[in-house]
Amino acid sequence: MFDWTQISHYRENNRLEAKLATGGLPKSIWETYSAFANSYGGIILLGVEELPDHTLRVQGLLDPWELVEEFNTMRRDPKVVSADLLQEEDVQVVHTEDGDIVIITVPPAEQDQLPVYIGGDMVRGSYRRSGDGDYHCTRAELNAMLAGRSH
Repeated sequence: MFDWTQISHYRENNRLEAKLATGGLPKSIWETYSAFANSYGGIILLGVEELPDHTLRVQGLLDPWELVEEFNTMRRDPKVVSADLLQEEDVQVVHTEDGDIVIITVPPAEQDQLPVYIGGDMVRGSYRRSGDGDYHCTRAELNAMLAGRSH
C-alpha cells in the first residue's frame, strides 16, 4: 500500500515513477503507463521530483485538476493508448504540506488486453518496466503477450 505521507522514504523502482510535471503533462507518462500495464502495475506521481541522491521530494503542481482532466481525456483516446485500464478512483489529487500532487495507480492489464501500447503502434509503442526505467518490449516479449491472449 502506497502512503503518500512517506514520499521522502520511497525510491523509484519497478512499481513507482515520479514525474515533476511542472511544465504540464509529461509525454513520457504514456511510456510509463504502458510499462506498468504490461508488467505488474504501478504508481505514477506527478508533482514529485527525483533528487540526485534518488530520494523523492514533493514539488507540487499549480493546477493539478487541469493535469487530471488532460490525462483522463488522453487515456480514453485509442490513438494515445490502446487500453484504458483505470477507474475513477485510480487518479487522485492529494494535498500535501509541500503542494498538490497527482497519484495515478495503473493496474496490470488483463491477459487479453496485452500488450498495452501507445501511439497506435503495437511494435514500437509497447513498453515494459525494469528497475526504475521503461524499455521497449522486444519482439519475443510481444509474442509471449500475444500468445497468452484468450481466443
